[in-house]
Amino acid sequence: MSAYICPNCGHEAHLFGHGGVALEAMKHNLPFLGEIPLELEVRLAGDAGRPIAAGEGAVSEAYARLADRLIGGGMA
Repeated sequence: MSAYICPNCGHEAHLFGHGGVALEAMKHNLPFLGEIPLELEVRLAGDAGRPIAAGEGAVSEAYARLADRLIGGGMA
């Protein structure tokens, strides 16, 4: 999970910090696959048996980028 974007004002908050995983990946010569926004819809969709990655929108696109990088060996 990366950033939380407030649905009311659009403020982006990095609740768990930012950039640490990418830095660790670089230090260990590993690919950084991507970031998934912290969204309530991810949990709700999963609980309902409809993975958010199967839908449309920013979070679905983030999962698609991550999957593409995973399949491509970490290359963007």
